[in-house]
Amino acid sequence: MALRIVFAGTPEFAVPCLRAANEHDEVTAVYTQPDRPAGRGRQVTMSPVKVEALARQLPVRQPENFKPAQAREALRALQPDLMVVVAYGLILPQTVLDIPRYGCWNVHASLLPRWRGAAPIQRAIEAGDRETGVALMQMEKGLDTGPVLMEMRSTISAEDTGGTLHDRLSQLAAEVLGEGLKLLRTGTRPIGQAQAADGVVYAHKIDKAEAILDWNLPAKALADKVRAFDPWPVCEAVVGNERLRIHAARALPSAHHVAPGTLLACSRDGIDVACGEGALRLLRIQRDGGRPISAADYLNARADLRTS
Repeated sequence: MALRIVFAGTPEFAVPCLRAANEHDEVTAVYTQPDRPAGRGRQVTMSPVKVEALARQLPVRQPENFKPAQAREALRALQPDLMVVVAYGLILPQTVLDIPRYGCWNVHASLLPRWRGAAPIQRAIEAGDRETGVALMQMEKGLDTGPVLMEMRSTISAEDTGGTLHDRLSQLAAEVLGEGLKLLRTGTRPIGQAQAADGVVYAHKIDKAEAILDWNLPAKALADKVRAFDPWPVCEAVVGNERLRIHAARALPSAHHVAPGTLLACSRDGIDVACGEGALRLLRIQRDGGRPISAADYLNARADLRTS
């Protein structure tokens, strides 16, 4: 059975899902956020999903929202069997969810109900989770509250960053969506399972102010945050009276008796900073206006900090 699919998504994470949705040329239109200024030059930029859609010669629509009746009627005129929503950036009202024949599916980058909301990938790493995944969900009015149709799991390794986990879950999201669509094409609707009432955790949107490291916290918590916030927004800290961006770091079980933020050692192995518990070894850093470099390279220019 061929499907008429409307796809709604915006960032790079959603691009593999768009490809999966259009595997059999079934996407009739792509909805994405309006072009907006981005980058240092603040040039008006198309979303990654729009770039992909245009490359595939798919019709693109970019309404601000679906509040106007005209926007909803334009969607209704497409006569969609299904709307697939992946990191679109809008909460869809019930009047939109009711338009497609099979409703709206969402692919979310967590194992629901843990990490509902805007930043599930970064929050999972920041919290020290060892497992995450993707969930294919039947959308309802609440924020990521709908029944889960299918899920796929992935281990979070000690080396994972927000970037590596993003890329892996992006591909996994396309896989779970593809499996769901395969069933639907045979006339079998995946059976949704209601989310558990307990275990609900919200992945609130990341504020850049959160990226400033607080040396009073345990080193393990800071190391997890550094991994979670790379490549965005990237953690920051004052080290040796200079503000640095921290791209990579490792927690050390150091038993020190100095104030948090004190430099314990500076060598080719890294820059060790005292924390509320243990020490954080800075491995890859970035000066203002510079590029990310190793701690060893940084110390070549900061010989005043070297202890060995």
